[in-house]
Amino acid sequence: MRFRPAVTDDLDRLLGCVVDESISWAHPERLLSFLESRNYGYDRIWLATGDDTGDGTGDILARAVWWGFPDGARPLALDCIYVHPSVGDRVGVAAELLRHAHAAFGRAPEYHVFVPNGWRGDPAVTAAIGWRWEAAGRAGLTEELERLRYAWTAGDAPVPEPSDRLVFRGEEDDEVFVEAFRRVAVGSLDFATRQALRTMDPVEQAREDVRDNASMRGERSWWRLAYDTSGDLVGVALPSANDTGPVVGYLGVVPEHRGHRYADDLLAEITRFHAERGVQRIVADTDSGNVPMARAFERGGYRNFAIRLVLSAEPAAP
Repeated sequence: MRFRPAVTDDLDRLLGCVVDESISWAHPERLLSFLESRNYGYDRIWLATGDDTGDGTGDILARAVWWGFPDGARPLALDCIYVHPSVGDRVGVAAELLRHAHAAFGRAPEYHVFVPNGWRGDPAVTAAIGWRWEAAGRAGLTEELERLRYAWTAGDAPVPEPSDRLVFRGEEDDEVFVEAFRRVAVGSLDFATRQALRTMDPVEQAREDVRDNASMRGERSWWRLAYDTSGDLVGVALPSANDTGPVVGYLGVVPEHRGHRYADDLLAEITRFHAERGVQRIVADTDSGNVPMARAFERGGYRNFAIRLVLSAEPAAP
């Protein structure tokens, strides 16, 4: 068995890898679309092949597909694990495939899986997740997170009125946003933020967050800082967009202003901004453990429609 990145000549065989389990996967339409948009790349698709001749043309026994920003230097998230039904030890083969890819990438990107609400009560879903979770864990992805997926839909919920407590302003200087992100991160309930701060300097972590948000499909000019009537910074509100459409990119309140439901005002500003552009649906995620944010979404007319499961590696020691 040989482990290698895909090449363009593999395309027809890549399209023949079909996951018939109850789990999100890189189906042919998605694969072709994301190869065209460059969110997928052949160097971000790794294969295990039955390669007796050494020329790489053996049957595809396993396939792993990673997603990333089109202009990004590295993949950001594992999107799909496929193992051919003929493989007896699918956990072992998948784990070895992931280990080879992680070594080539120089890091172990997160693994994202999308499942319906109530997935734990569906044996087909738990079976599809179970062996993949074991394989990913063997490859170093041991930190588990569940995120709630929310959507606001025009017509189902009213467009929020402008805040009477906050003033929202744009800001062209990225470093001003870096400082705002740094302040918001203090005491954050967000899992990814807390994990990053275990190994990164707070300013470095904030600067990376700003870069990542700038890499999304939303316009940089949409970003807003929120101030109270005395001119104090209260928080950050970033309307944005990803490959599927408009999203709540980022919002957060600085520690000294928490406890006043300012998250409601920030979310309302993002929702209203998108709605005034004619957007019909806005999607957002938050950690299941971030109860204040989940409640803000529910008060803001957002409906929990699905779950995102995330596996990640333990942060490396600084």
